[in-house]
Amino acid sequence: MDPVQDLIKNLASQHGRNRTNLLPILQGVVEQEKYLSEHSMIEIARELDMPAADVYGTATFYSFLEYQKMGTYIIRVCKTITCSMKGKNQILLTIENMLKIGMGETTPDGKFSLLQTNCLGWCHKAPAMLINNEVYTELTPESVRDILTQYLKK
Repeated sequence: MDPVQDLIKNLASQHGRNRTNLLPILQGVVEQEKYLSEHSMIEIARELDMPAADVYGTATFYSFLEYQKMGTYIIRVCKTITCSMKGKNQILLTIENMLKIGMGETTPDGKFSLLQTNCLGWCHKAPAMLINNEVYTELTPESVRDILTQYLKK
């Protein structure tokens, strides 16, 4: 059996095999595989005995369930009005210029992916971004350069 099938069987055994357990299974696959491949979504559908279109529809609805291969570090910049008013566009330009990628792109070395996302819950300290699970707030172009420099050294 392939590793994705094993993972999905284990997650289904852990969470249950009905539609109400789809989200935790999707999250478990993303946690282990870093994204939901077409193969993994088909296997989830098979394991839960539901249409693959339903699995895909759920996966693409949620912004933190990636369905394309992403970089090692996923940078999510908050796109709310508060972050926009506090300089989000300058933050995006700094990231794009420094990493030489645009929104929705991944660096050629596979190290960084750049995305925008809805509210991160840090409006009181806007602008904010998330790199994987690490939150960064009250960003300036200078602080973003410092943060990214640290990730580039890893």
